[in-house]
Amino acid sequence: MCSRVIAGVLAALLVLAALARPEAASHLSMETRLVAAAVERTRHSVTYDGAYRRLGYPGGDVPADRGVCSDVVIRAYRAGLGIDLQQRVHEDMTHAFHSYPAIWGLSRPDPSIDHRRVPNLETFFTRHGERLRVTRTPGDYRPGDLVTWRLGGRLPHIGIVTDRRSRDGKRPLIAHNIGTGPTLEDMLFNYPITGHFRYLPEE
Repeated sequence: MCSRVIAGVLAALLVLAALARPEAASHLSMETRLVAAAVERTRHSVTYDGAYRRLGYPGGDVPADRGVCSDVVIRAYRAGLGIDLQQRVHEDMTHAFHSYPAIWGLSRPDPSIDHRRVPNLETFFTRHGERLRVTRTPGDYRPGDLVTWRLGGRLPHIGIVTDRRSRDGKRPLIAHNIGTGPTLEDMLFNYPITGHFRYLPEE
């Protein structure tokens, strides 16, 4: 067990080092880069804070020590793949606003908040990525996949599937923030899964 843990830590450090060097990172798969960035997020101290803040655009972000579950995803895509979900979601909502959930009473897109709302991310990933089957089979969830849940049957939540495994080796750990800051947790099947996505665009 110790040797596997040490090997996993060393592998993660090597990937993180590669991410810091664009010429090296380009040789890693998109899944590897995304997972490494998601795992790296769990090293940050972040207070769960979903307050509305006016953000710059594109590339806008809430303060580094603040965030919610969606911010783990947004920051991982930016750091690992150079993909700005704020910009991509806003551009898609600008062209197809009525394809997105009408939950918040808005009459037009808002680039400060739209990409931070899980139902909007579910819609975006469905439209531009792959929407995969929801199952109870751990092997169906690959590193880099995105999973959404409804906590208590109603609260939307999102996380990233990683290559780390549960203590018994049966399930992938999830990088997410459920209220105590970004963490890696064996919680894939703890809540009703409402969405399973893969978004790894080549461009």
